[in-house]
Amino acid sequence: MKRPLHFLIILLLPFAISCRQGVKEKDSFVPVFSTYNPDSTQRNDQIPKNEIYYGILTPVEICTIFNRLGISHNNDILNPISNRDQYLSSSKASINTGVYGVDFGYLKVFGIGQVMIDYMVTIREMSIKLGIPDNFLMEPIRRVETDTSEPDTILFLMNDAYNRIESHLRQEGRESTAGLIVMGGWVEAMFIATQLAYNPDKPDPEVIQKIAQQKYTLTTLLSFLKNYYDDPVVVYYSKKLKYLKNYFDSFEIYFKKGDLEIDTAKQVFRSTGSNMNVTLETLNKIRDYISKLRTEMVTP
Repeated sequence: MKRPLHFLIILLLPFAISCRQGVKEKDSFVPVFSTYNPDSTQRNDQIPKNEIYYGILTPVEICTIFNRLGISHNNDILNPISNRDQYLSSSKASINTGVYGVDFGYLKVFGIGQVMIDYMVTIREMSIKLGIPDNFLMEPIRRVETDTSEPDTILFLMNDAYNRIESHLRQEGRESTAGLIVMGGWVEAMFIATQLAYNPDKPDPEVIQKIAQQKYTLTTLLSFLKNYYDDPVVVYYSKKLKYLKNYFDSFEIYFKKGDLEIDTAKQVFRSTGSNMNVTLETLNKIRDYISKLRTEMVTP
């Protein structure tokens, strides 16, 4: 039985926090990067815990980082809506429906009015091209447009939308379309984060952490895509993602003993920070590979 999309959207890291998946507790470790508070005089229970969603790096998280670092939004990095009419194959349309969905979320967070509406119309046209009922995507998008940008709200609405899409496509024997949509969204979120938030000349610990944590998302994404190996396009991109995974597998993420709290109800894990033995060379390779993969995906 194939896993529903909400397994990927909301619960992307089931059991990924356990030692079996590589997140380890260690009494002492000297990392390349650390997000722990350098003030050792402050007790652990006095330091606010960060909430990290199990799933795809969301536009809300990206925006929070941008605001803290003083990075302005950049519409030029998004996939131009002029490309939409050139995606003639079902696979290209599927992948870029996911890409445009993340671009819309990015614009929504920054409150870009007319441009955001243009992307909303683009998503509608792409869904029609894929034979997805109009209201499946447009209903939640309209609600997101007028609602707050709270992560819980956006995740719930889009999770419901993708569940309905997956069910519809399954009935038509086109389940792989749903998998390609999710894959396109993940690559686009990573592209925005690595191109705009990540600065190799002055790396920010939180940015490094957000990018590094996607190693678990990628593992689950690849597992999810195995459901659709009857589609040669899924097999093709899975091979490329497996190559990317080699970079993520070259480092580990460590939490201090007793500092990791898992909230399965809200689908988040909390800690005051983490240590990572990831190098700048590896991060640069991830950034460059994501850029090449994303260019291939959005090129008509």
